[in-house]
Amino acid sequence: MDYKIAEETEDLIVVEPSMEVIDPPDYGQMMRKLELCGKTAYKAEGNMKEGSAEPFIRKIIQLGHESVLEHASITVKAVCDRGVTHEIVRHRIASYTQESTRYCNYATEKFKGRLWVVKPVFLEAGSEKYALWKESMAYAARAYKKMIEAKWRPEEARAVLPNSLKTEICMTMNIREWRHFFRLRTEVNAHPQIREIAGMMLGRFKADYPALFSDI
Repeated sequence: MDYKIAEETEDLIVVEPSMEVIDPPDYGQMMRKLELCGKTAYKAEGNMKEGSAEPFIRKIIQLGHESVLEHASITVKAVCDRGVTHEIVRHRIASYTQESTRYCNYATEKFKGRLWVVKPVFLEAGSEKYALWKESMAYAARAYKKMIEAKWRPEEARAVLPNSLKTEICMTMNIREWRHFFRLRTEVNAHPQIREIAGMMLGRFKADYPALFSDI
């Protein structure tokens, strides 16, 4: 995965959040599958024809019959900070696999011997608040490295890792749950950082799967 690196220092690599769809499902095939599942309820499979899937799916969404949407899913790999993933994993009708702070040693060359952190969207680079945040991140990075050098295990040294630590999470949800996720996490009262990454995902989904997400 390509990282959007915003800044590098002696102690830190600062990245921007990003996302990618893993093994993107074909839109046409997904729509035909959902149409078949939905029309099974009415034994109307014989009415399926070229171009009939989209209007049918839009109609069942309009009517609130979203259980049909559970027959298809999408997997996303997101780069964000651990504070954001604490919120993401509260959506329980989903599957998650996340970068482990127990087994990843951030003092090794794999991570360029530096702590990778995510720049908060609400901090402007070059501002006084950003400088204070970066100073705090660098302090945590140096403390972590000292612990590793003192033979602490990564699962012990992680006690000083910050919420801003860069993490990667693979998340799979069915379409109904994605719609629920976006309704909650893109609205104005959501935390700015989860709203940022959820907005990226929703923008991609609207472009690739319009009948399923264009109404959100």
